[in-house]
Amino acid sequence: MHFISETLEDYVAAHSENEPALLAALNKETHQKILQPRMLSGHFQGRVLSILSKLIRPKSILEIGTYTGYAALCLAEGLVENGTLDTIDINEELFDFQRKYFDQSEWKDQIHQHLGNALEIIPTLNKKFDLVFIDADKENYINYFQMIVPLMNKGGVILSDNVLWSGKILETVKANDKSTKILLEYNQLLKDDPRVETVLLPIRDGLTVSRVL
Repeated sequence: MHFISETLEDYVAAHSENEPALLAALNKETHQKILQPRMLSGHFQGRVLSILSKLIRPKSILEIGTYTGYAALCLAEGLVENGTLDTIDINEELFDFQRKYFDQSEWKDQIHQHLGNALEIIPTLNKKFDLVFIDADKENYINYFQMIVPLMNKGGVILSDNVLWSGKILETVKANDKSTKILLEYNQLLKDDPRVETVLLPIRDGLTVSRVL
């Protein structure tokens, strides 16, 4: 579902920062070789993630849901010197693909991959975070958020992807559609939770920016 016209989307992308060459290559190979390439953040959203990270200047980033590593590389652009990015994914088949591109970047020693269940891995990291990007299984969004908030530094930012869920959040929810039900609860939680202040941006499939108070 396009929330703005494709023509306007093309204009917006054309008048935003260009996609770096490494990310363009990653983008192309993802579409050629990997299932569900729609999951990739892509040029425009990637530049949004990049500039947000550069504004925040995080020392520690957490990403839940790596996919092929595109968003991780965008977020890494804002890391301070010696900052770290921990990225978690459950799909071991993509691990080497991610690493190939991470190793070609200037942040190769700062990006740490973790394979497995994020709810089990996050407590083992023993870190406080300045920036978190949630882009994994929608049914656990609330669980991720509740686990992460106490681990955030004051003023830290939590980014949540796919919160408009192709417009399903505006439709009658089917009885067996657990993901949409959870996202509706999640969006309301972010609006009401006194620990954060939130704005929902209609970028791509919906991106929420929540600042921890």
